[in-house]
Amino acid sequence: MADRIQIRSNGVSVRVRLTPKGGREAVEGWDADSAGASHLKARVRAAPESGKANAALVDLIAKTLDVSRSSVAIAGGEKARLKIVAITGDTSALAAKLNSIGTAA
Repeated sequence: MADRIQIRSNGVSVRVRLTPKGGREAVEGWDADSAGASHLKARVRAAPESGKANAALVDLIAKTLDVSRSSVAIAGGEKARLKIVAITGDTSALAAKLNSIGTAA
């Protein structure tokens, strides 16, 4: 659980496993890979072409955390399923919102 959220000087970052063309827009919850590293599972309707799925993920994270779209950025893994998403803002408030997201089914 402690490795879910990385605190930065101006916000937080999290790992997100994105499923493009997932049929709906949803943050499904926290999960872990085979090595035990935590990540959020998310799915978007957009296809992974021309950055559409990444833009949809930014919109989804902003809406989920109730922050502006400009506060959310893909900081790594633009062309991979596992991405690093950076969110600027109050670190304690963002961490609390992220920690309130349940475990993926």
